[in-house]
Amino acid sequence: MVNTGFSIGDLHFRNPVLTASGTFGYGAEFEDFLDISALGGIILKGTTLEPREGNPYPRMAETPSGMLNTVGLQNKGIDYFEQSIYPAVSLYDTNVIVNINGSYVEDYVALAERIDKLDKIAAVELNISCPNVKMGGMAFGTDLSSAREVTRAVRAVCSKKLIVKLSPNVTNIVDFARTAEEEGADAVSLINTLLGMAVDIKNMKPSLSTITGGLSGPAIKPVALRMVWQVARAVKIPVIGIGGIMTSDDAVEFLLAGASAIEVGTASFIDPSASVKIVKGIGDYLAAKGFSDISEIRGYINRNI
Repeated sequence: MVNTGFSIGDLHFRNPVLTASGTFGYGAEFEDFLDISALGGIILKGTTLEPREGNPYPRMAETPSGMLNTVGLQNKGIDYFEQSIYPAVSLYDTNVIVNINGSYVEDYVALAERIDKLDKIAAVELNISCPNVKMGGMAFGTDLSSAREVTRAVRAVCSKKLIVKLSPNVTNIVDFARTAEEEGADAVSLINTLLGMAVDIKNMKPSLSTITGGLSGPAIKPVALRMVWQVARAVKIPVIGIGGIMTSDDAVEFLLAGASAIEVGTASFIDPSASVKIVKGIGDYLAAKGFSDISEIRGYINRNI
C-alpha cells in the first residue's frame, strides 16, 4: 500500500488532490461524475459578505492551451452560504475548505469570523489574489504591506487552518509567501490566474467585458511550476500547487518541485472526473517507482540540483 496522505499541521488529508475554488462549484455539481470523498478536499467557490452579481457577459474566452475568465466572484453571500450551502457540504466525507474574498480588510475579518463558527469547515483559503474584481482581490495580493495586514487580521480571528492564496502578478512571489508565513498562515496556495486578455477580431473589440481577465490552463503550468519550486524552497509551511494541472503527470511535477498538494481547476471543465483520475495516477506513479509514502518525492528534484 502507498500512503498518499499529507497534513497541514494537525489537519490530515487522505491524498494531495484538492479542487480549485471557482472550478468545482459547491461540490454538488460534480456528484454525478465522481465520489467527492475520494478527494483530499474540495475548495468551494469564492464567498463574500454580500451577494455579488459578478462581471457583465462575456466573461469567459478560450485561448491557446487555456482560458480567460472574468466571472468576478459571483455568489449569493455568506448568509445564503450558511443557510443553503453549508448543510449540504457538511455531509461530505472529505475536508471542505471555504475560499473567502473581500474589498476591505474588514470584509475578510467578518467572513473569517463567520466561517470559524462552522464546525464542518476544515480550513479557510484566504484569496488575496483575484484579478477580476475592481476593489480588493488582487490589490491585496500585489502589495506586500496589504498582504501582511489582511493575513494578520484574519489570523487573529480564525482558529481554523489558514491557507493564503498568492498572486503570480508580482515581481517576487517568494516575498509574499514569506510574509504569509510570518503572519501565521498554515499553508500557501499558488498560483492564482495570470492577468491576460484576448481580442475578438471579427467584432474588433476585447473578448471579455472587463478587457482583461485571469488566464488558466496548461499555458500557465511552466510559470506556476517555477513559482511553486521557488516558494517551497523558501518557506517551511506546506505549499499547494495550482496552475495547468490536467493529468497525474502534471501533479507529480509539482510534488517533485516541492508542493505538498495540488489543486485541479481548468481540467474539471474539460473532464469532470479529472481530479479522481489524478488521485489514482499519483498512487500508480509512486507504486511504479517503488515509493511507499508520498513524502519521499516531495521536493525530490532539489536533491539533484
